[in-house]
Amino acid sequence: MVIAACILNFRRALALFILTVLAIFFICWDFFIARYESRIAELLSPLGRFLKAQWFWLKWIVWIILIVAVVCWLIFDTAKQGTNQLISFGGLLMYILLMLIFSKYPTKVVWRPVIWGIAMQFVLGLITLRTKVGFDAFNWLGNQVQIFLGYTDAGAKFVFGEKYTDHFFAFKVLPIIIFFSTVMSVLYHVGFMQWLIKKVGWIMQITLQTSPVESLVAAGNIFVGMSESPLMVKPYLPYVTKSELHAIMTAGFATIAGSVLGAYISFGVSASHLLTASEARNLLEAASQGASAAIPLVANIAVNLIAFLALLAFFNAVLSWLGNMFDYPQLSFEIICSYLFMPLSFMMGVDWEDSFIVGGLLGYKTFFNEFVAYEHLANLIKLRKKGGQMYINGMKQYLSVSIPLQLFTIHQILHRFLFSRLS
Repeated sequence: MVIAACILNFRRALALFILTVLAIFFICWDFFIARYESRIAELLSPLGRFLKAQWFWLKWIVWIILIVAVVCWLIFDTAKQGTNQLISFGGLLMYILLMLIFSKYPTKVVWRPVIWGIAMQFVLGLITLRTKVGFDAFNWLGNQVQIFLGYTDAGAKFVFGEKYTDHFFAFKVLPIIIFFSTVMSVLYHVGFMQWLIKKVGWIMQITLQTSPVESLVAAGNIFVGMSESPLMVKPYLPYVTKSELHAIMTAGFATIAGSVLGAYISFGVSASHLLTASEARNLLEAASQGASAAIPLVANIAVNLIAFLALLAFFNAVLSWLGNMFDYPQLSFEIICSYLFMPLSFMMGVDWEDSFIVGGLLGYKTFFNEFVAYEHLANLIKLRKKGGQMYINGMKQYLSVSIPLQLFTIHQILHRFLFSRLS
């Protein structure tokens, strides 16, 4: 079937061809490793002993090469793009230094996962933003995800009617979580998710040299939330070290803050599905269980949004009342957070003219809820779409100059925070 599709129109069948090649590769890889893993280890053992004996000198050679490469990259990229890239690079160093200062045992920090983690993100940024193939691949993947989630509209339209988009969040966004939970339940039933999480965890162990518990939880956080992923290693949690527990919590917070899709996914899978294989007898039962499991999660999101937005409105009213005493009635939680987080957003790579508004978004996410932050971000995006061009007479128009917005699209806001300025 794949061959016939490629013969008829290879460009049209390119995605099917790539998926087929990947499936064949991983099937052959698993078969090969299962049968010949011991022989491969025995064959490579002399090389391993040599590297272990010479690793002290090799380590310094690798470090010197990496440092020289980064310095050269910064010199050429700064000459080409300007000095703004150095701000986010300085911000990255600042955050690492702050974590080191507030570490309980700064002299015992293991630098391999830190360096490898930053390096992998840097390489991913290069592939995504500086190569046409990488950009097109990730853009295609993002479009496919949007198309896939768009199939939720069929069920929402049938249940809520043609005007379901009048209540956008309740009838458009929340059904996505139900649909995604159903799909995840089916994937767990067939064993695909268990296989995928093990592979990602294995890659993390090899590159970052993290413990199996840390690696498995971090891999699971790509697909599920911070409350559910630790349940995959529940029997080991009483025995983990404080460092491992901190890594587990950090992985959870980092994935929730990644993107709107990540926030949806983190609420979209039942915790019971992560402990063992699916107990459903067939795919239809697994799909039904996944949809039912999403009901309390959807309710949790809805009630938290109501509570947080109501609390925010009350808090802003109190601040406005207090500010009115000093002839500043526009005082609000967002303004306070904007001033507090303005330096942090600037060091993340946001233009100084825009860092005031982005600082407010960071405050919403930190003190309230990621959905509250994204709700405000969505309003900014709507205003941006109604705005004019990004550049007028060669001058960049900034967020803080006027609203409607003149600068950010959602893609730019989410990717410029750190590594897009470096890559």
